[in-house]
Amino acid sequence: MLLLTSIEDMVAWTRATRREGLSIGLVPTMGYLHEGHLTLMRTAKAACDRVVVSIFVNPMQFGVGEDFEEYPRDLSRDQALAASVGVDVIFAPTVRGMYPNGFASAVEVQGLTDGLCGAARPGHFRGVTTVVCKLLNIVAPDNAYFGQKDAQQVAVIRRMVLDLNMLLTVVTVPIVREADGLALSSRNVYLSPEDRQAALVLFRALTAAQAAVEAGERDATVLRRLMIELIAQEPRAEVDYVAIVDNLNLQPLEKLEGACLLALAVRFGKTRLIDNLVVEV
Repeated sequence: MLLLTSIEDMVAWTRATRREGLSIGLVPTMGYLHEGHLTLMRTAKAACDRVVVSIFVNPMQFGVGEDFEEYPRDLSRDQALAASVGVDVIFAPTVRGMYPNGFASAVEVQGLTDGLCGAARPGHFRGVTTVVCKLLNIVAPDNAYFGQKDAQQVAVIRRMVLDLNMLLTVVTVPIVREADGLALSSRNVYLSPEDRQAALVLFRALTAAQAAVEAGERDATVLRRLMIELIAQEPRAEVDYVAIVDNLNLQPLEKLEGACLLALAVRFGKTRLIDNLVVEV
């Protein structure tokens, strides 16, 4: 497995791989890999001749007072995990390499970024789309793989790829959970044992709403209230948002119809966790 840190080396590798007629899958990450990331890599490996994993903690998507400096980093550990599932290249550029002096451009998707996490984290998705656009241009993959846990991010990136006529396929991989239902996240490492236990309320709230939908409930207000009341029973939980939106355009729903996204963001201490479920009605 190669470790490449310069954009020039990454581009050279891509060009050489293309000359061999081989397909490329890209898994963009911020590192501190877990089983969710490894599932993305395995999915990419099954479909593509070569797999690139990018590891870059992107300062552009962190707001003031967020955890950029504290975000967990361990490149040696990440290399070992990526190698264990057959990754071909880790691309770990520097901040200076990605954002050199004079960098003055950005990519922004409007509308889809207004609600959910976009409302609480202004500028976040502008940073996400800018860095993902750069990574897609540098690696030039056939497929790029993202996790369903970041449902809004996936919707935004799909729109960017469509609107900018990028020649690749965005592949969404289902959420990977612990045995007790907690969605895997690099930020789970921040949770105290008490907060880790309290965070199980997220999946309980989502599955309770899903059960209500399966029993025939279609009123989004009723379902939101159900989730909020369940989360409120956990004193360590502080709700950022609980939302029910169309799974394609992320617009709030009054009545459920088609593919609907049940989404929430909740803080446990200083740690903000997100989770979601898609229901079909």
